[in-house]
Amino acid sequence: MQYVLDSHTHTIASGHAYSTVHEMAGAAADKGLKLLGITEHSMAMPGTCMEYYFMNLRIMPREIYGVEVMFGTEVNVMDFDGKLDMDEYLLKQMDVVIASLHTPCIRPGTAQENTRALVKAMQNQYVDIIGHPDDSRYPLHYEELVKAAGENHVLLELNNNSLHPLGARTNPIPNDVELLDLCMKYEVPVILGSDAHTQEDVGNHCFLDPLLECMGFPQELIVNRSVEEYKKYINRYRKRSQ
Repeated sequence: MQYVLDSHTHTIASGHAYSTVHEMAGAAADKGLKLLGITEHSMAMPGTCMEYYFMNLRIMPREIYGVEVMFGTEVNVMDFDGKLDMDEYLLKQMDVVIASLHTPCIRPGTAQENTRALVKAMQNQYVDIIGHPDDSRYPLHYEELVKAAGENHVLLELNNNSLHPLGARTNPIPNDVELLDLCMKYEVPVILGSDAHTQEDVGNHCFLDPLLECMGFPQELIVNRSVEEYKKYINRYRKRSQ
């Protein structure tokens, strides 16, 4: 399947990534992508950019090297009530918002606690995507998560970095299989994210593709197939009640 976008990438601004905005966009152009999401880690992540970086994203061009670029954030879910580490006034300025559980920012809880944290995060009107919900350090009740994603018009991410043999997330494949089975059952779409921290990984789904093919996951439930479909889910384009 030909994917036309990558919605989850990081630049040097995130502190532990290694390429610039223009290098990432250039890589996206070279790979034939039509849209690139640059989603820097939010403020609670050690070493990342701070408030003024996100405030100033308004000056950035939304097209670079012929690629449409969405500038946003990967916010950290900070507690089991879904509190995020970015205030509403900044969230509403982001083109796209991914919400994720990260060990530097929240201790792993029970499956009930972790699921509550993500479901509550989904209920924030500015959250568009739940990032890498496949880490066994954060066990989840996947049926509840998938149903909540459908109800809240939020995308669940399949993260290529989760499946990297040297990745820090534990036992992701069984979790992804369960997630995909439920997404097929309830017809809830997913988005693939490279989670690229260097330009070479932009648009890279090399670990995800075999899994999706093995499971016969339907193409119509993969949002990366269409820029127009993706825009139905993100802050910059979808209508929200204020």
